[in-house]
Amino acid sequence: MLGTFSFASLALLTNCDSMSSDVANLSNSFSPPTPAQAAQWALDPYDAENQRRGTVLLANAPWGGSPAYLAMYRLYVEDNADPLVKATALDALARHGEASDAELVAKQLQNKNIQVKVAAAKALQRIHAPQVTAILCSRGTDEGEDAAVRIEVAIALGQYAADDSFQALCAMIDQRELAVNLAANDSLRLLTDQDFALDRRLWLSWYRANKTPFRKELQYLYPTYQREKGFWDYVVFWAPLTFEKPGIPEGMDESKLAPSTAPEDFQNLGNTK
Repeated sequence: MLGTFSFASLALLTNCDSMSSDVANLSNSFSPPTPAQAAQWALDPYDAENQRRGTVLLANAPWGGSPAYLAMYRLYVEDNADPLVKATALDALARHGEASDAELVAKQLQNKNIQVKVAAAKALQRIHAPQVTAILCSRGTDEGEDAAVRIEVAIALGQYAADDSFQALCAMIDQRELAVNLAANDSLRLLTDQDFALDRRLWLSWYRANKTPFRKELQYLYPTYQREKGFWDYVVFWAPLTFEKPGIPEGMDESKLAPSTAPEDFQNLGNTK
């Protein structure tokens, strides 16, 4: 009887803790941090978690692209020792940065931390700068690189209609991870309006036989994250959930985009519906 009581008590306490957490989350949604509090957290020199949390809040605010915050994001990308803060700053710079930030971001593809490298590769999907294709190709064709990084690199290369990008993507079709192969094929399809699936030899033979293999007008839009709404998304009805739509990378010449290009034309590889 005592053992049964103890397990029941433990379950009750666990449920109470879970309920308390849910109530706390609900309470926090009524009184989110103020802009001043977010800025204070982001600039906290003693607490990396505060820096990360504050940077997330600032980056997602309408004023998150102001010059002072951009300077902070760049500083954190270049000098912050905490990989989570650095990755968060890369996300922020991807959202609000300029084409001139591409080389700063690209340097982080050589970081030792996988989360930082993934964040850098995703950021380069949103910032267009042909001078970074060399490092993108290098990381994408290095099979010693983590597959998560190579997937994002393959997606980023889909905006560059050039021989080095094409050759790198063909090489990635032959790599051992299917997710990398599919990402590379998707970018090749966007660049050429052809689809030879995962047959590298067909891609290369077609490419050699065509003097103008690339589309005249680009189709590339950076992918964004979406998910199905959960329980709390419906409960917190005063703060409706919205998802960012795919868009044109910063620095890309919009005049080279196809007139039919629209967010619904590009589906993130992670989407299944």
